[in-house]
Amino acid sequence: MKLYENGVYLVNGNELIEDSNTASEALFSKTGKHITKEEAAKNTIAYGILKEHNTSGSMDRLQIKFDKLTSHDITFVGIIQTARASGLEKFPIPYVLTNCHNSLCAVGGTINEDDHMYGLTCAKKYGGMYVPPHQAVIHQFAREMLAGGGRMILGSDSHTRYGALGTMAMGEGGPELVKQLLSQTYDINMPGIVGVYLTGAPVKGVGPQDIALAIIGEVFANGYVKNKVMEFVGPGVSNLSVDYRIGVDVMTTETTCLSSIWRTDDEVKEFYEIHGRREDYKELNPGETAYYDGMIEIDLSAIRPMIAMPFHPSNTYTIDELNANLMDILDDCEKRAQVSFDGAVELDLKSKVRNGRLYVDQGIIAGCAGGGFENICDAADILKGSSIGPDEFTLSVYPASMPIYMELVKNGAAAALMQTGAVLKTAFCGPCFGAGDTPANNAFSIRHSTRNFPNREGSKVQNGQVASVALMDARSIAATAANKGYLTAATDMDTEYTKPKYFFDSKIYENRVFDSKGVADPSVEIQFGPNIKDWPKMSPLPKHMILKVTAEIHDPVTTTDELIPSGETSSYRSNPLGLAEFTLSRKDPAYVGRAKEIQKAQKAIEADACPAEAVPELKPIMDVIKAHYDDISRKTVGVGSTIFAVKPGDGSAREQAASCQKVLGGWANIANEYATKRYRSNLINWGMLPLLIEEGELPFANGDYIFLPDIKKEIEDKAAEIKAFAVKEGELKEFKLTMGELTDDERNIILKGCLINYNRQ
Repeated sequence: MKLYENGVYLVNGNELIEDSNTASEALFSKTGKHITKEEAAKNTIAYGILKEHNTSGSMDRLQIKFDKLTSHDITFVGIIQTARASGLEKFPIPYVLTNCHNSLCAVGGTINEDDHMYGLTCAKKYGGMYVPPHQAVIHQFAREMLAGGGRMILGSDSHTRYGALGTMAMGEGGPELVKQLLSQTYDINMPGIVGVYLTGAPVKGVGPQDIALAIIGEVFANGYVKNKVMEFVGPGVSNLSVDYRIGVDVMTTETTCLSSIWRTDDEVKEFYEIHGRREDYKELNPGETAYYDGMIEIDLSAIRPMIAMPFHPSNTYTIDELNANLMDILDDCEKRAQVSFDGAVELDLKSKVRNGRLYVDQGIIAGCAGGGFENICDAADILKGSSIGPDEFTLSVYPASMPIYMELVKNGAAAALMQTGAVLKTAFCGPCFGAGDTPANNAFSIRHSTRNFPNREGSKVQNGQVASVALMDARSIAATAANKGYLTAATDMDTEYTKPKYFFDSKIYENRVFDSKGVADPSVEIQFGPNIKDWPKMSPLPKHMILKVTAEIHDPVTTTDELIPSGETSSYRSNPLGLAEFTLSRKDPAYVGRAKEIQKAQKAIEADACPAEAVPELKPIMDVIKAHYDDISRKTVGVGSTIFAVKPGDGSAREQAASCQKVLGGWANIANEYATKRYRSNLINWGMLPLLIEEGELPFANGDYIFLPDIKKEIEDKAAEIKAFAVKEGELKEFKLTMGELTDDERNIILKGCLINYNRQ
């Protein structure tokens, strides 16, 4: 795999010319034409799709309107509640509500099914689609029923990626979908476009997860594709089945790219024909000469079975490399665990080594990444006639949709798997976010799913529990299962892959999915449940701001799972204050108490009472500030909390990572950088300041107070720097903060206090 240091021209789809002083001459010799870099940049597939969906009139500053929206049952209640509070009358574009996350309706009593009924009645009232639990995971339904060549889809799940089907899709926090529901736009600067040039073909036994993990391992840490669009081109694309391309594509989220798009061909055309949507196919290819801001060149034949060890998809090795350096790599993982868990529990992976081989406790093939038809058929071929054994090792397989499940039953793959001792389950995202198949304490799980962050397997460090997940391809998971839990690469198995043809039966959806056909019925009464709550009132940005630092995180990257846990806590997603009780519970259990204590001061201000009486420790802080600023009073000051994290926001698009801080009185985050665009957008949409501070020793610590004078005016004036003071030792100690570029709408959202207030006013 090669990452180019400069931009690259792609000529005729099959030749790369790196940008240099002689590039123009080389281009002319190949094409007989003179073309500028600016003209060639317009010949990417991504540029064309973005142009067709841009409403701003400027390709530098985009204002995108999407063709369709999709959400699942962790996010759609909050999204629709926010839109309702802002005046929603009808879904203006197709909006699909799937139910694949909170599917375990015994968890939390009635609250999950209450969310489902809320979704069904909203789909009827506002003119949407509703996919009941266990029918399909969000992204498989979108592939089967929503995607189309040249279209754009916005989803409230970070793995919203349908580029392999010619659809540019993006995963964002719920407020960005709210904007689309209110006929507003998705505003970004024109992103960079990075080509992924594929040659060759995968060797037997190598699957899409192997390709994906190899890419993630190369580009995550260096930010090569961060907030950019990955465009898959080159002759190697045609050597991959569509299912294979989809399996690579969905994992591009873990590179921190913005979106993805692939060139399309007859294989993609056949996919649409199989699904009864021939008219949705569109041939997509870059122009004769296309310019990319970067290029990843991959020889598919050189990729070998991969494993991403705990606790990140970028912690990658080949399985052969792991087996050759087993104890050293396991020791490294244990040290990572000490950092991730702050020494609270001890992960012991080296005890998993038996007779020099790594024994794993659990295998799972599931969800939008692993639950595809081809993955499961290949796994069945590997396992046919084998036994997974009667010991600790278990294997669970989750087809990504009921149509896939039914075809596996018809062609015998389901029976072949079940005969081995494997268990087939219905479409459910739980194994990917800690709400299903939680293994035993200190167990090691291998999964063809999307993430292996800490606690994504469902254990609870705060309760003394620990387990861990490694990501692998379905084929190598099946090979490991055939060897009764001993880690094995699929390339070590002599398997004859049958590659059965897929037949899609739409009757399942016709018989079960509610489709309003875009027709709203205002007479429908929305069905609520006792856990579905409105958002609390949020105040506009005050003239001056006093912030208490209520958490300080120095991990290199902080995931959204560490900001707000996934797993069974997702049952409270429809209750802003209820869910907020879990904020930072895996990283800093004392955070909620600290944030709620200082929030008393802001509540006092809103009641026209003295904040220092509500929080007595504020009095000396305000006295210091008043000595320098004579207009400090409850009329001019706001009081709230902030957290510091080095690089927060990797992972899920869930806006609750920000909104939970907000409802606890959070007014800001301070970071060296933000891991993803979507987390920064979530902060802004909830009226929180996305502050930046240069790397180095911090001028404040957990428990300290920070004063931001005239913050409202600085936002209004588009100040490049934000003046800040640490209030320490009876003095104001000045330091510098920045906030990065903001659109006018983003500034107004912050000034109003949140997107809900912005739309109301």
